[in-house]
Amino acid sequence: QVQLVESGGGLVQAGGSLRLSCAFSRRTSSSYVVAWFRQAPGKEREFVAAINWSGGSTNYADSVKGRFTISRDNAKNTVYLQMNSLKPEDTAVYYCAARSGRYMAVDVKYDYWGQGTQVTVSS
Repeated sequence: QVQLVESGGGLVQAGGSLRLSCAFSRRTSSSYVVAWFRQAPGKEREFVAAINWSGGSTNYADSVKGRFTISRDNAKNTVYLQMNSLKPEDTAVYYCAARSGRYMAVDVKYDYWGQGTQVTVSS
């Protein structure tokens, strides 16, 4: 069983930056894909970004391309989401998730989830 713990959320003004962290409870298999999803009030959870643990290839939702960067630190068993040029519409609870196998942008395909961290962007 893998446990994921997110941190780094908070309140920021539009145009500001935040960095989210997702720490794994144990060394992550090289076959894992780690993703960030988010859910705003009254909306469905949506894909934000994903990274392949072994090769480091990445995927992004169109809404965050050029503003968000996903990365990993193998030694720390941690995945990061650097969020720049934040907009009020980025306000949501952000979740880290992991699955074994290839990249997918569908949340139900992920087996392990963190508890979520709130990101609020004020206008």
